[in-house]
Amino acid sequence: MDSILNPLYIAVSWVIVSIHNLLTPIFGTDSGVSWSLAIIGLVIIIRIILIPLFVKQIKSQRALTALQPHMKDIQKKYKDDRQKQSEEMMKLYKEHKTNPLASCFPILAQAPIFFALFTVLNGIGKVPIDAKGVLTTKDGISAAQAEFFGAPISQTFLGSDIGTVKLVTIFLIAFMSLTTFTTQRQLMTKGMPKMDSSNNMMLQQQKIMLYAFPVIFAITGVNFPVGVLIYWSTTNLWTWGQQYYVIKRNPTPGSPAYEELQRKRNKKNGVAESSDSTENSEGTTIEEKGQRQQPKKKKKKK
Repeated sequence: MDSILNPLYIAVSWVIVSIHNLLTPIFGTDSGVSWSLAIIGLVIIIRIILIPLFVKQIKSQRALTALQPHMKDIQKKYKDDRQKQSEEMMKLYKEHKTNPLASCFPILAQAPIFFALFTVLNGIGKVPIDAKGVLTTKDGISAAQAEFFGAPISQTFLGSDIGTVKLVTIFLIAFMSLTTFTTQRQLMTKGMPKMDSSNNMMLQQQKIMLYAFPVIFAITGVNFPVGVLIYWSTTNLWTWGQQYYVIKRNPTPGSPAYEELQRKRNKKNGVAESSDSTENSEGTTIEEKGQRQQPKKKKKKK
């Protein structure tokens, strides 16, 4: 298994060591700041690389939203034939070049890197140190001594009796869970079109993600080294900020954020509120009708 994942160990450790070496003249070789910032730098590099996947995720989510009426028709038409319903759904996805699993792409893409970082940091926490990738024994000793707010970055909640490690890991696990919850809630309350009772299944899925993921992080986080918790907390914060920017600047049509953006644009352009521009039965707005009824000025005769 190690031979298969060795390229990932090399890549992850090389990035961390390179950033650490750049920061060493400023903070020192064994500084926890250097090693912690090296892990944060790894997150930033990975998330920049994953931006195309994030864009694809957004496009796929919006395409699925646009397909909701067609999906309802298929569910209604083939409600007694699950197999035919699934076949028609897959056909619909294929025709519109979308994928319901696209929202998982960024997480799936990070999973091997996450595992590689977990293995590298676990290696420096062992005695004797098991240096992975391009990490030398000297680097391993330096990283093992590095601390994040007094907690060695190679230690875990369950693997240490040090009170500081317990406190730091609890804080990071709580931060991971909180950012996961707020990111999902932000998407549900502002970034998605309003759903009616016919979308009960999708609503249930969103609620499961809202509450299940933070609990999963809380349960599994006690086994992660402090350095891995730093990584995951940083990537969660990045996800929240990235999503906030998209919802604010380029929201999904039909979502509360989209309606709010339209109101702001209308206000900025001096356009009256919808109550003043309500369409009449002929499809003409009151505002437009008023403009048309204004008498034309007569030209003065010379």
